[in-house]
Amino acid sequence: MIKKVFANKSSFRTINFQPGFNVVWADRTKESTKKDSRNGLGKSTLIKIIHFCLGAKTSPGKGLLVEPLEGWEFSLVLQIGDREIRITRAIDSPSFVSVDADESSWPIHGKVRNGRLTYSIKDDWNSLLGHLLFGLEVSDGERDYQPTFRSLISYFIRRDKDAFSIPFEHYRKQKEWDKQINNAFLLGLAWEDAMELQVLKDRKKGLEDFKKAVKTGVVKGFMGSLGDLEAQKVRLKSQSETEVSQLRSFRVHPQYEQVQSEANLLTEEIHKLVNANMIDKRMLELYEKSLIEEQPPIADSIERIYEEAGFALPGVTLRRLDEVKKFHKSIVENRRSFLDAEINRLKREVAKRAQLIQANTEKRASIMEVLNTHGALEEYTILQTRHMDTINNLNSISTMIENLKIFDSGLSDIKIAQEELQKKARRDYDERAAIRERAIALFNTYSERLYNAPGKLVIDVGPTGFRFDVEIERSGSSGISNMKVFCYDLMLARLWAERNISPRLLIHDSTIFDGVDERQRAIALEMAAEESQEHGFQYICTLNSDYIPWNEFSEKFDLKKFIRTRLTDAKEDGCLLGIRF
Repeated sequence: MIKKVFANKSSFRTINFQPGFNVVWADRTKESTKKDSRNGLGKSTLIKIIHFCLGAKTSPGKGLLVEPLEGWEFSLVLQIGDREIRITRAIDSPSFVSVDADESSWPIHGKVRNGRLTYSIKDDWNSLLGHLLFGLEVSDGERDYQPTFRSLISYFIRRDKDAFSIPFEHYRKQKEWDKQINNAFLLGLAWEDAMELQVLKDRKKGLEDFKKAVKTGVVKGFMGSLGDLEAQKVRLKSQSETEVSQLRSFRVHPQYEQVQSEANLLTEEIHKLVNANMIDKRMLELYEKSLIEEQPPIADSIERIYEEAGFALPGVTLRRLDEVKKFHKSIVENRRSFLDAEINRLKREVAKRAQLIQANTEKRASIMEVLNTHGALEEYTILQTRHMDTINNLNSISTMIENLKIFDSGLSDIKIAQEELQKKARRDYDERAAIRERAIALFNTYSERLYNAPGKLVIDVGPTGFRFDVEIERSGSSGISNMKVFCYDLMLARLWAERNISPRLLIHDSTIFDGVDERQRAIALEMAAEESQEHGFQYICTLNSDYIPWNEFSEKFDLKKFIRTRLTDAKEDGCLLGIRF
């Protein structure tokens, strides 16, 4: 229950609330023009301030976090059980609230900053309020698909026009799981069933998304059947084992590159020697053949040549035949001597090179033995890199196999799990029939009183989880949607007022009465007053003076005695903040 709302600026119109029925009155004067805005008086601002102190999210430039309100601090006094808590939150530092209260029995303790006990909005404050007002368990951070304080309190303090369209939503396009879990919690149903169902929905969606990713090629390398992938896994596993064996037997030689260079030089030298020997052997064969063929000319042939020469060259003096024979013999002997010397020299050169070839070959063989039994560090690194690639591919294939197995059996498993959960949810639903029927009865009572027509609060559970709906037979009446919200909220406030841990609070902005017939407006206000006072919860509503159905109230009902503050456009400082911007 809220006892007081105030600020650190003197212009602010402090409001003191009381148990039961409370009205914040927005008075429109006769002098007002169409350009004057009743909304500017601060009715909606009041609800924003209450949410602000109760840990609502903020964004710079929106809501209360605007330049004209820099330096402002808003406070409210909240009564929880028999304890009063003063809460203050500053516009300039909205990430924290300062609290004046005895926190010794609380599960979360704040920190002292500048002499004030403070709580972090994100980490502590909302979690603590959820525990104090709704009995939520305190955990380290918000878990998925759990009732949250901010969502729960928004059914008791609705804000913005969209919050009054559908009873089970407090903002437009609220997620289905959020509606199911929080409404189930508020109605005393097994909200855990809705949570488990949402987890199954997520698993199913994950499998379906995976299937789409495979089909569109987003998931690379996922090809073939389970058998194909198993075959690839066997091949990669064998390859990995071979690589491990190679790495274990690999010996690194510290001067591997130097030894390898020496072997290359020896090979090059051997090739040069072999080539030189080949050339010399060819020359040797040529010289040996020439030596055999080298013979002196026959004597008769020489004489015949001279006779022909004398015949052909008369008058030419020729040397004596003996001298010629001696000359030719000398030439042949010199030639044979040269060939014999060259042959001996070439044989020596070939033999010498052969010895060098043999020596270098043996030396290279020794070096190659080192190279064959050792390797370079770079080569070892390459082997390691290749092995890591193999391992990565093996792990990738293994993951694909597991995903494929999950995918093949996942949808079937989920279907079975959903059926089991549906059976469990139905059992829980039947076991809580009394709680459910009480909520339905209250809703029907309120709708009957408003429209003299039965109302239906539908609460069911099926394959998709909880299904909620409301219906009032006179659905054609003006503002009927708003009154569905009113009846549902009043029912929740009544049910929660019976609990030990409860906010004991319901706040409606004047928006809830937009389009509602005067008679229904009057009945709703009287009903809210009666229920709140009789059952011990607080009802706060903001009303515009020219929208109050005075002629429709019963004689015993005096609305004016419940007015806690009057806002007016008669003067500039008549609004809630005392300033206009």
